[in-house]
Amino acid sequence: MKKILLLIALFIGIESKAQMVNQAKLLSDLEILASEKYEGRKTGTSGNIAAADYIIERFKGIGLSSINENYKHNFSFKNRKSEELKGTNLISYIKGKTDNIIVISAHYDHVGINNSKIFYGADDNASGVAALLHIAEYYKNKKPENTLYFVAFDAEEMGLQGAYAFLRDPKTDKKSIKLNVNMDMVSHNDKSELYAVGTYQTPILKEIIKDADKNTGINILFGHDIPGSGKDDWTMQSDQGPFAKESIPFIYFGVEDHKDYHQASDTFENINPDFFNSAANAILKSIINLDKGLQKIKANSPKP
Repeated sequence: MKKILLLIALFIGIESKAQMVNQAKLLSDLEILASEKYEGRKTGTSGNIAAADYIIERFKGIGLSSINENYKHNFSFKNRKSEELKGTNLISYIKGKTDNIIVISAHYDHVGINNSKIFYGADDNASGVAALLHIAEYYKNKKPENTLYFVAFDAEEMGLQGAYAFLRDPKTDKKSIKLNVNMDMVSHNDKSELYAVGTYQTPILKEIIKDADKNTGINILFGHDIPGSGKDDWTMQSDQGPFAKESIPFIYFGVEDHKDYHQASDTFENINPDFFNSAANAILKSIINLDKGLQKIKANSPKP
C-alpha cells in the first residue's frame, strides 16, 4: 500500500512540475521587455518596434504558427488629436483538436518617455507578455483541445486600439472565438492577490477556474466586473473590453493598482518575482481548465 501511495505521489509531483513555467526564463523575458532599450514601448516609436521584434523572435523560437506574414497584423487608428497612427498586433497560434478559438492576450505597448523619464512598464504590461510567452511554451509539445491564439496587442494604452483592430480584421473569424483570456499587470502585488474578472457575465467560468490557485502560493479573487459600479468595473479597462462588446466570454487576470502604476518606477526591480511566478502558474492552470471546459462555457454563455 505504501508503495502505491508513493507512486501516486510521484505521479502527482511529475504532473505538477509539467504545468510549471520556468521562473528564471519568465523573469528574463519581463526584464528584457522592461529594459531601457525599449524606451517604454510607446506605440509608433522605435522602442515599440524593437520590442515587437523581440516578441516575434520568441514566437519563432517556441515554434508558433503565424496567420499573417511574420506574425504581424498592421492597423491604423486616430488618436485623441485626430492624428493617424499605426500599430502592429502580433498574432500566433497553436492548432487544437477543434476549430474553436481561445484568444490568450496581453498588450506589449506602454506609454514611452514623458518629461525625459522612461516609463518602463514592467508590470504594465511586460508581465502579461512574459506570461503569455511561457503559456505558449507549455503548449509547444501538448496539443490543446481547442485552437489557441497567442496575441500581443499594440496600442492598448491609446484606447484598446489593437484589440478593436483585431476583431475588425477580415481574417479574424469572430464566430469561432469562444473565449478571451487577457493578462494585464500580473507581477506586482503585496497581498498575493490576483483578480479574475468576467465571471459576473459568465458565471460558469468561476466554477471552472476556482481551484486553479491551489498550491500556487496566491489567491485568485473574483469581482471588479459588476455593471454600474463605475471605475470598480474593469470590463472595459483592458483588451478584454472589445471582446465583451462582442458578447464573447472573457477572463481578465490582473492586480489592483499599486504605487508604481503608470509611473517611471514601474521597473523590473519593483515587481514581486515570487508573486509573478505564482500568478503565471495559476493563470496557466486556469487556461488548462478552460481549454478542457470550453464546451461547458459555450453551453452556458450569454447569447449575442
